[in-house]
Amino acid sequence: MQIDKEIDTSGLNCPLPILRAKKALSEMQSGQVLKVIATDPGAWRDFEAFARQTGNTLLQQEKTEDQFLFWLSRR
Repeated sequence: MQIDKEIDTSGLNCPLPILRAKKALSEMQSGQVLKVIATDPGAWRDFEAFARQTGNTLLQQEKTEDQFLFWLSRR
């Protein structure tokens, strides 16, 4: 998957990962892909809800040992 922009929100708690992702997506073109790195366990549910509410597509989400990774496509 081609990633057009990546942001690292490690160490930030809700709602900051979502707010940073929202800002990054607003600077991107439709169809571009944003990768978000987070450490807040609540981010898993937050990004699912964020995608539903905003119309952006949550392409993939992955949990590693100490991070949560999200790939969003700009609507």
